[in-house]
Amino acid sequence: MLPLRPATVDDVLALHALIERAYRGPASRAGWTHEADYLTGPRTHAAALAAIIANPAETFLVAVDGERLVACVQLSDKGGGLAYLGFLAVEPTGQANGLGRLMIDAVEERARGFGATRMEMTVVDRRTTLIAYYQRRGYGLTGETRPFPAELREGDPLAFVVLAKDL
Repeated sequence: MLPLRPATVDDVLALHALIERAYRGPASRAGWTHEADYLTGPRTHAAALAAIIANPAETFLVAVDGERLVACVQLSDKGGGLAYLGFLAVEPTGQANGLGRLMIDAVEERARGFGATRMEMTVVDRRTTLIAYYQRRGYGLTGETRPFPAELREGDPLAFVVLAKDL
């Protein structure tokens, strides 16, 4: 089992690189969870990740193999017993080995620790394989959708579906 720890501002560049490798571009195709078939361009920006790390209601947990970040997940305390899981990313060549499940379990435990009773997330509607993965982890489709950022669309419009799980 790899050690997990909260990300710091010193991790921002490595965190950004990991997320980009996991979601977009040619390197992402080594894994099964990429968005490279329908989205191009950056998944996020280093400044956005630094803002998450600086926010006391949010954290990134990272898994470290030696000095290298190999997985991450964002956890946000939305208040009122609601937590949000985002930016789950595993090094593409290391996917399908249980590290994603470990990261989900870790943020669910942390969320319970600050009093959350429900976790939600959003997933791009076309990512049916990823939605099924989260359903196997106990998350259910809520029937709610949210708009996808227009500046990232290519071709047909996309939407986020909302999944949730009672903790």
